[in-house]
Amino acid sequence: MKVTAIGADISNNDVSCSHSLIENLEKDIPKLLEIGAEKAALTNITGDDVAIAAFCKDELLEKVNAGIVEILRDNAEDLGDLNGISTNPDNAGEGISYAEADLHEEGYHDAIIMHFDTYGGEGFVEDVANAAIEAATGMKNVIDVSDRIGERHDIPGVGYVSNDTDDPVVVVTVDSLEQIAVVAGAMAGAALGCKNTYLVRRHTPCNVLPGSVLVSLTAMTNGNIIDLAIPFENKTRILG
Repeated sequence: MKVTAIGADISNNDVSCSHSLIENLEKDIPKLLEIGAEKAALTNITGDDVAIAAFCKDELLEKVNAGIVEILRDNAEDLGDLNGISTNPDNAGEGISYAEADLHEEGYHDAIIMHFDTYGGEGFVEDVANAAIEAATGMKNVIDVSDRIGERHDIPGVGYVSNDTDDPVVVVTVDSLEQIAVVAGAMAGAALGCKNTYLVRRHTPCNVLPGSVLVSLTAMTNGNIIDLAIPFENKTRILG
């Protein structure tokens, strides 16, 4: 079993995603279940970027990835990142962001999806995403962590993109529901410790000073989506 996540900028502006775009994407999510995904959702909406994730068997990974890209393409207000996809790695451009991680075959499936957006393609976003990956790697009850940003160029069932991305996506799988808070907290702390990086609620416009990185953080628990920015905001209030 795997969790796969694909992020893309398909909005017609640089700061937000329209309600109609989100509604149209969510209407098409059931198509992924029809082709074999066990669970699927529009997990993250970060600035003008979206991320779709799905749980699927290994042998269906390519088919599900292709289905996610088809949904993105069918509903795109602007093809944006989709134009970077190529069947030839030499011709690939800056394109969609991809992450995958292993899941146990049995039981409930839980994953953490961290998704980033930049306003001006700020290059340090790669360091921010990799800091979160490093924080989760080796933690108790973590099953798998997606590849470091910049290391993977092929997307099974889709094609190739260049190693340049300013809107990466990260996935981490865990085998304990209670451990989600611990692992996600470590990832958030690592990311927010980096310069000019801000945690935002799902579907928040990019209302930050240019030169900043936005990050959204969700838990996909048995197919249900929890926006972790909300409980983290409550939990990190200083009492006194």
